Amino acid sequence: MAQPWTEELSSGVGRARVLLPAERTEIVLDALQQRFGSRPGFRVLLLRVEATLPKLAEEDDEQDTPAAATPKTPDAKDRSRISREELYQDIVDSARLSSVFLITVSLSTLVAAMGLIRGDVAIVIGAMVIAPLLGPNVALALATTLGDVRLASRSLRTLGAGIVVAGALAFFIGVIIPIEPLEPQLLARTELSLSDVLVAFAAGTTGALAFTTGLPTALIGVMVAVALLPPLVAAGLLLGASQPALALRAAALLLTNVACVNLAGVITFFAQHIRPRTWWEEQKAKKSVRVAIASWVAVLSVLVVLILLFWND
Repeated sequence: MAQPWTEELSSGVGRARVLLPAERTEIVLDALQQRFGSRPGFRVLLLRVEATLPKLAEEDDEQDTPAAATPKTPDAKDRSRISREELYQDIVDSARLSSVFLITVSLSTLVAAMGLIRGDVAIVIGAMVIAPLLGPNVALALATTLGDVRLASRSLRTLGAGIVVAGALAFFIGVIIPIEPLEPQLLARTELSLSDVLVAFAAGTTGALAFTTGLPTALIGVMVAVALLPPLVAAGLLLGASQPALALRAAALLLTNVACVNLAGVITFFAQHIRPRTWWEEQKAKKSVRVAIASWVAVLSVLVVLILLFWND
C-alpha cells in the first residue's frame, strides 16, 4: 500500500512523498506523468529505499479486498522488476562511452590475453569479472525494445569502441609475444557448436534479468563475459600470430554470441512488458522489436548453417 506524506513548500508549490513497492512504481509514474507532466515545475525523483524503521505493515491478501475496489488494467499486472525509468537510467549509465570504460576494456583484455596464452583458466575468469561489454549489449537490447534510436546509437558506439580497443590490443600482444595456436584455452575459442548458441542465449537472458530485477550485475556479468570477451581476445591474438583461419573462427564465435546475447535481451525485456509510455511510441517500438528479432535470427541462422556444414568437418 502506498504511504503518502505531503507538505507545502511555498505559495502554490508543494511536495508529496510516496513509498511504493517496486513493482507498482511504473504504474504510478505513468499516471503522474499523464496528469501533471505538462505543468511547469513538475518533477519526480525516484529514491531506492533499502530498509525502514519501524517495519511497514505488509499488504492484506487479495481475498481480503473486494474485487471492485482494486480494478485491473493491462498495465496493473504484478511485476517482479524495477520501473522503466529506473531501468533506463541504470542502463544508460552503463553504456556511456568514457575513458573509464576504455581503461576497463584494456585491462580486462590484457588479463584475458595472458590467461589464454598461459592456459590459465583462473586468470581468464578474473578478466571476465570486470565484464565491460555487458552494459552496451544490454543497452542495445533495451533500445531495440523501446524503439529508442538515440540509446541504440550510443550503445553501438560504445560497443564498437570496446571491440576495436580490445581487438587491437590483443592483436598487438599477439604480434610481440610468441603464441602457441594449439594451446587448449586458445583453441577452445575457435570451436563453434550449437551448445555455444545455448550458452550465449542463456547469458543474454541472465544479463537482462540482472538489470530488470535490480540484482548486482558484477557476478552475473561474468556469464555474459564468457560469451564475449574470450573469443574477441582470441581472435586478436591469433590474427597477430599470423593465424588468420583460426582468427576468423574466433571472430565467428564472437558474432554468434553477440547475436544471441542481444536476441535474448530483446525477448526478455519484451516478455517483461517493458514498453514505452505512450501508444504511438509503443507502435514504433513493436516494429523495432520485430525488425531486430528478424535480423538477429537471420544472422544466427546463417552462422548455425555454417557450423553444421563446415565448422565441424
